[in-house]
Amino acid sequence: MGTMMEVAQLESRLNVEDYKKLQGLFLDSSGASRSLSRDEFVDRACSSVGRGSREEYGLLFDCVAVTEGQRGLILDSDAVRERGRVAWTGLCAFLTLELSEKLKSSGTGPAPRWKPPRSLACPHRDPVRKVLYLQSSAQYLTVSQGGSLGLRDEDMSLVHTRRLQNSTVTAKDLWVTDMVLLHNVQKIAVSFTSKELCFYDLLSKQDFSCKYKLQGLKFTPWCLDYWADPSLPDQAVLTIGDTGGQVTVLCFNSAQISLFERLVPRTDSDPADVVLWEDLVKGKHCSCYIMSHQAHEPAWVRRVRYLPSLEAFASCSTGPQSSMVISWREKDSRRLRVSSFSTQRGVLDMDHHRELNVIATAGVDHAVLLWNPYASSRPLCVLSAHAGPVAAVRFVQTKQQLLSFSKDKVLCVWDVCNRRCEHRLTGVFPDARDDAHTLLFLHEERRRVLLSFNSLLLLLETTEEEKTISSHPHPATCVLYNSLFRQVVSSDSASSVICWLADTGQKVKQFRRCHGNAGISTMALDGTQTRLFTAGSDGEVKVWDFNGRCLHTMNAGLGRAVAITQVLLLKRSILVMGWDRILTVFHLHSFSQPSVEPSEWSGGAQHRGHVLCAAFQPPQTLATGSDDGEIIVWNNSTEKALRRLRLHAEHDCTKPQGNYLGFQSSSTDTDESESRHAVTRLLFIPGRTSVAAAAGAADLVSCGGSGLVRLWNSIHSRVVGHFPAHSRELGPVVMTVSPCGHYLVTADRGGTIKTWDIEHYCIVPDDTLAREPPDLLHSWRPHVDRVTHLETCIHGDRLLLLSASSDGNVALSFLPRGTVGLFGQEEPWRLESPGPVRPQRGAERDQADHGGREVTRQGWRTPPPATGETRGDPGHDTTGRGATQPNHACTDTQKN
Repeated sequence: MGTMMEVAQLESRLNVEDYKKLQGLFLDSSGASRSLSRDEFVDRACSSVGRGSREEYGLLFDCVAVTEGQRGLILDSDAVRERGRVAWTGLCAFLTLELSEKLKSSGTGPAPRWKPPRSLACPHRDPVRKVLYLQSSAQYLTVSQGGSLGLRDEDMSLVHTRRLQNSTVTAKDLWVTDMVLLHNVQKIAVSFTSKELCFYDLLSKQDFSCKYKLQGLKFTPWCLDYWADPSLPDQAVLTIGDTGGQVTVLCFNSAQISLFERLVPRTDSDPADVVLWEDLVKGKHCSCYIMSHQAHEPAWVRRVRYLPSLEAFASCSTGPQSSMVISWREKDSRRLRVSSFSTQRGVLDMDHHRELNVIATAGVDHAVLLWNPYASSRPLCVLSAHAGPVAAVRFVQTKQQLLSFSKDKVLCVWDVCNRRCEHRLTGVFPDARDDAHTLLFLHEERRRVLLSFNSLLLLLETTEEEKTISSHPHPATCVLYNSLFRQVVSSDSASSVICWLADTGQKVKQFRRCHGNAGISTMALDGTQTRLFTAGSDGEVKVWDFNGRCLHTMNAGLGRAVAITQVLLLKRSILVMGWDRILTVFHLHSFSQPSVEPSEWSGGAQHRGHVLCAAFQPPQTLATGSDDGEIIVWNNSTEKALRRLRLHAEHDCTKPQGNYLGFQSSSTDTDESESRHAVTRLLFIPGRTSVAAAAGAADLVSCGGSGLVRLWNSIHSRVVGHFPAHSRELGPVVMTVSPCGHYLVTADRGGTIKTWDIEHYCIVPDDTLAREPPDLLHSWRPHVDRVTHLETCIHGDRLLLLSASSDGNVALSFLPRGTVGLFGQEEPWRLESPGPVRPQRGAERDQADHGGREVTRQGWRTPPPATGETRGDPGHDTTGRGATQPNHACTDTQKN
């Protein structure tokens, strides 16, 4: 522990120039890469860098060498691969991994619980350009593009309006681009498209009188940032980003006395002091000096920030090669050394977390990236939850959380430590054009978020923190029902398995670290319900009894850490899939030893992509689906492929029409298209085998990344119908079918679950493809994050739905509708009582239909519909066929 602390202290003292010197140690005289021994590294680092002791550099070398040995890091191809030597790539990888571990170990707070959003009376008729909080008066100040100021009190009530005066341009030509607060001198600086900055006094007797005008800038200033040294308030920095791709820094050394000297005499018509940009460049003002770089040219600079902990300036633009630039300020020098960070389509916003030393960028390509400021080659991780360009990102500094808002009006709250979306808020924002100017202001102390949509202002506030329900402390990955013990079994990404009482929702037992540090991706139960199969990200499948004893370990990945997506138990064999084109099969006669090796699948590699899922129809029909969208029907007894089910071009409605968002097609677009076609779940519809053979009805249902559900006739090898169950932008969906074959249940990445009536759907198909969706019986949202697994079961005389989610919760619901509660909640439910069970408080959150919303401590909740009422999706026509009472199981369960 002491070693890691000392290395971190050395790392924090090194700047970008020191890292460049370290990099130079790993280059020979010809510029080729080389590795260094411990003595070579310590000697050369001490003499070249100058910071740190020999002991600290020795500890750094030892940590890098140990980490490479433990994690199997790949050294550079030109490095000497021998024991006791490290290369530059190994050092960089170690520093990146250390930062990743720091992210994971940092504490984080719970996801926010929002109060009802409030629209604010706005004096502006044009887009809001900036919101400031005035600490001295505890008021909020807004400025619009047309120069209108609005002053609000702590309750966000409008108390004063004012229009900025600028005699340089006429009122109709005045256009504000940004505003910053100079808190140490009680002024605001406002930038205009007239290529000037005006400094207004907040304490003058005349409201917002102009004191200085900085004129003659080469380009239009587009964004501003200001920082003053808390210990030396005379030392301050004003950073300007402009439309020419230039970042300019004004460094003040006597800010509290005077920002600028009076070199140009005042005029009677304009009492403000005029400061010419040319004079600043020539150094005529002793009170300040200028530093600049033009690394973003020709793209506009979208945001600038001074990072005092790094003594560096960060800026971003929509230029791919200069998406983010960090310019490092060296002591005793007025030069800026530039590091450029590249993304695919550029960046619209960024923010810095001081404690974690991580920078978040808002990508035009819909992704939020986290960066190590010292490593420009690649991001630490990619956060994906948005379906539109990300317009703004803001860190919650005290909780290690990140807010991101996209142009399709979705607000996400990220757990930076676990790199997952804790909360996704949508459907509550006002209607506005897609190109509306959007601003996000976070006031962390008051737990407030202000969002602007052109001239509209929306206030979001969070409630006081309360104890939240959580079935698992980590994302839940799978849930099963054990009919023998009448229990529910769930797993999570931290390799834990928990058994719950289905009648009350209380925990019975928990098995920890089932696969060590590897998470559990999926589970299965054998026919006797006495054996549990868990699949880990370590490439192993383990067989357990319900006393927590591991009976067998199946080497599915052959020693590799592979992604297992499904384990399918058949009568004489077990199929494991997810990472290869060939099914991995284990025959039951091989389970004579604790360690079991796979057998050969005699059918060979018939799929062109990785096999992701499978379904079995007795007595011997097996269907498998792959990530390229193909489904193959097998004879399980002979392991031979019988038929292929492919989607014809005329039936493909996942292909985007035209050029999406006007961008050129790329390899990423191709990858996204392939992921939309992936078959992630296959199910045979119970009770349809005979009608499928005789009448050509649908007997097989599939889903994947497109939000579509497709119904197939596996005997005649054709698609019978398909419909959009969820939005394509929400990514892959999961599904299940009730044991009676009446209900199809689907769920998406936003936590929404839908129940569909498929009892008569695609039973008598004609020659045309059925495109109309089946009746939507109910749509609700028991989770705030991605639903990872669905399971239906019959418990007593009730038909139940189990759902697991990345929010860590496992929910129990009635079918076709009605949430009972969350496993692990404080107040247990009682399923054995007659009649419908009332859902527990907090069990149902963020309804898909926000009509009649009620705010709970978890988020938005729609009151349950009255008896006999069916609540449908706004975009679908519901017919009331969901009047089935929730406490009854399928009516024809016994027939099936």
